[in-house]
Amino acid sequence: MTTETTATASVKILAPATPYQGDIARCWHNEARPVNLRGDPAHSEYEKKLIAELHRLESAQAEVLLDHLGPVGPGDTLVDAGCGRGGSMVMAHRRFGCRVEGVTLSATQADFGNRRARELRIEDHVRSRVCNMLDTPFEKGSIAASWNNESSMYVDLDDLFAERSRFLRVGGRYVTITGCWNPRYGQPSKWVSQIDAHFECNIHSRREYLRAMADNRLVPQAIVDLTPDTLPHWELRATSSLVTGIEKAFIESYRDGSFQYVLIAADRV
Repeated sequence: MTTETTATASVKILAPATPYQGDIARCWHNEARPVNLRGDPAHSEYEKKLIAELHRLESAQAEVLLDHLGPVGPGDTLVDAGCGRGGSMVMAHRRFGCRVEGVTLSATQADFGNRRARELRIEDHVRSRVCNMLDTPFEKGSIAASWNNESSMYVDLDDLFAERSRFLRVGGRYVTITGCWNPRYGQPSKWVSQIDAHFECNIHSRREYLRAMADNRLVPQAIVDLTPDTLPHWELRATSSLVTGIEKAFIESYRDGSFQYVLIAADRV
């Protein structure tokens, strides 16, 4: 079993279960260039407008995810697995009036999310905690809906969906938005390998997602190819001060069809 450690005076965290998870936790903890926080990255008006458009696209992506969560009421609890700094959690609470629990391996991200919730006076409804998304403290069948937004490539899919199936109530909804390699391409392309190396992740194929869901009582209700909608984001980012060098791999893999950006919504049966 995992053991507890203390990251700050106010946050209890579960220690990462594997050395790899420890590496990911340190990566996010030490993130020196958080793209989503770059509010004023350059002096030119063009650059500011470009960054604003990137943020608009990211918010629109989160709205699409929330659109697929199904009927959610104020009395429900949602789980954002790999919640980052908690922006999607705030959006979910504002839309549904429900309670939202976020889990992340990064104490820095959890502290930021909880501080933001206090600033917005929604800390009774929105909470981030540091724990392993594969071993959460939520009661069996207690959660109405859950999602992973660009975080499922850091874990084994069978383990991930087994835990989702455990804490989701029957009829509960699970949604993931993720990059995945296209089985029709044959094998992961060189671009996909570069993305894996850059983000220290393990990108799965779309086929692997569907197989692991079927093995864990999650039945897809919608599969949406978001690739055409996300390509402009990367093309814009490649021309901005946010450029990191990985933009070409995303652009080329989206264009040649070896990499896809998809939403999968599935119900627990």
